[in-house]
Amino acid sequence: GVNPYKFGMVGSTDAHTGLTAVEEDNFFGKTSSSEPGKDRAMHPFMKTDKAVIMGWEQSSSGYAAVWANENTRESIFDAMQRKEVYATTGPRMVVRFFGGFDFDALDARTRMPAAIGYHKGVPMGGDLRDAPKGKAPTFMVAALKDPIGANLDRIQIVKGWLDRQGELQEKVYDVVWSDKRTPGADGKLPAVGNTVDVPNATYSNSIGDPELITVWRDPDFDAGLRAFYYARVIEIPTPRWTAYDAKYFKVRMPPEVPMTIQERAYTSPIWYTPRS
Repeated sequence: GVNPYKFGMVGSTDAHTGLTAVEEDNFFGKTSSSEPGKDRAMHPFMKTDKAVIMGWEQSSSGYAAVWANENTRESIFDAMQRKEVYATTGPRMVVRFFGGFDFDALDARTRMPAAIGYHKGVPMGGDLRDAPKGKAPTFMVAALKDPIGANLDRIQIVKGWLDRQGELQEKVYDVVWSDKRTPGADGKLPAVGNTVDVPNATYSNSIGDPELITVWRDPDFDAGLRAFYYARVIEIPTPRWTAYDAKYFKVRMPPEVPMTIQERAYTSPIWYTPRS
């Protein structure tokens, strides 16, 4: 009766420099051999008889965020154990994610989403069981931009479930977005746009929103199937570390090198388990 795949999600640098520099404009590489320099993007970061990883393929990320009751070792480890944690690829976004069966649209108007979230449901890392008859899970998700970072493009909820044949399925829902866009006839949301000035490694917050919040109800819920849900928050495009390198060292990157990025955060899931 135990699900061995119930993992929380955090972000980490996977760097071996002893540094916590994970911002795109302050990327010191994954090892001392890939510290800032005019050749590091084009120089092989790792080369074996099986594969070659180029320097530009390194990612500058990420951070682990913990919703602890207080800033103590004990409280932080308690939060990790209950999986009330989320990850970002570098920005310091604030993300809340709650699930239950009684959230409604008015809850998204609150200035204290956590108060309603804990009262009506469970936080990221939590469990929902035995859906009441006729009800589907509802989720309240809220995100606030990094105070000195980029605006937000959208929030998505990723759902996975085991179908009647025992196969894992997955679907991504855009649940709230910026700039009053309208999904197309195919149901897909148009891109938010791109203000990045690559040669100067700058961007503008003239698109996107600083804050997004909504309540979403699963429209495809089957009370008899196991499922999980997690939130993904996506920023507007910003310069990637390769753009900052190109400007600072006055080098030209090959055409295959990405020069922009859409940073993001992703929460621990909330699991739904039906009655046995």
